[in-house]
Amino acid sequence: MSDQSGGSIPDEIVPSGGHPRIAIAHDWLVGMRGGERVLDRVCRVASRVGEVTAIYTMFDDGRPLSDAIDGRRKIVAPLGTSQRVNRARRWLLPVYPMMVRSLSAAVRHHHLREAPIDLLVSTHSAAIKALRAPPGVAHLCYCHSPARYLWSQGAEYAEGSVLRRAGLGLAGPALRRWDRRTASRVTKFLANSTHIASEIERVYQREAEVLHPPARTDHFTPDSGVEREDFWLFVGAIEPYKRLDLAIVGAKRAGARLVVVGDGSEAASLRASLDASDRVEWRGRVDDEELRRLYRSARLLIFPQIEDFGIIPVEAQACGTPVVARRAGGALDTVIEGETGAFFDEPNAESIAQAAARCPAPGEACRQNAERFNEARFDDRMEQEMLALIESGETRKLRPWS
Repeated sequence: MSDQSGGSIPDEIVPSGGHPRIAIAHDWLVGMRGGERVLDRVCRVASRVGEVTAIYTMFDDGRPLSDAIDGRRKIVAPLGTSQRVNRARRWLLPVYPMMVRSLSAAVRHHHLREAPIDLLVSTHSAAIKALRAPPGVAHLCYCHSPARYLWSQGAEYAEGSVLRRAGLGLAGPALRRWDRRTASRVTKFLANSTHIASEIERVYQREAEVLHPPARTDHFTPDSGVEREDFWLFVGAIEPYKRLDLAIVGAKRAGARLVVVGDGSEAASLRASLDASDRVEWRGRVDDEELRRLYRSARLLIFPQIEDFGIIPVEAQACGTPVVARRAGGALDTVIEGETGAFFDEPNAESIAQAAARCPAPGEACRQNAERFNEARFDDRMEQEMLALIESGETRKLRPWS
């Protein structure tokens, strides 16, 4: 077990002295994506409520993420700091239970030998919700999704790889049993969308309340000084399940220019498939300033995939830009038909082109809708959830040293 703080563990228990002590867990710290932006807010809220004792994680490649995350003590599972192992982490799915078990032992050890914790908070999309809190300590899980490669997108993850397909086929049944069984270790689930609340009920047979992820509406804002242009915008990783292929054929059917922001494993093959009649511009990865400028100037955002939540449509709407989205997944929570966008039902060019024709113009309605997902709203609700579990009395009642 790697303790990135370098501190020693005292022999005697040190009481928390009235300030709630909160342990945080996250699947892996290997980049600043949507899940890590939620983790950043969770760390900030936990610091407002009390003291963050540590972040427990299966993998950490050591890169800087944010001040709120980087300034915390990190407890990493064995092998989880190796760069080679980090790069191959998705191939290590069968050993995730062992890694989580080692982290559970570390939480209990620090709880008993260093100082007791009052709450465990996990942000889960792979395996970390299986972390076992010490007896009498509540476990609040913010769930981005039950593991997609086990429950909903196994075929997509296995596509193009005989080894991945074989591995999921062999290890999948046992891992699904483990994943479902360990849901009982969570005191309360928060889901990032209505869609994921339904998935939690389907997969884990547990109820979940919905708390949408925080969007940076203070950064992503409209600007009347930026002229709107007649192009569609696609933003995201260029991977098979993101369905950029649909955006391309839909834009071609509508005669629209398409600007693509992002990169990924499918970028080269999609670019090679284009011909002179395709009006597609590839921008690759861009910084936040350029992304905001593109949101502000696009006619619409095309969002052709099914996502658990999908923060990109909220960012676009925060800049006043409407969204054309697949009528499924998290987009049903974030896009309002006829007011801030339009849905398409069939994954084909004609359905997308028809939705784009119905899509409302950019405007204030989009901005107002995006404000429902701002950071302050998330922070206040998360603080309420943490305090409610801490103040329930169960942890204090069961502590032998209280």
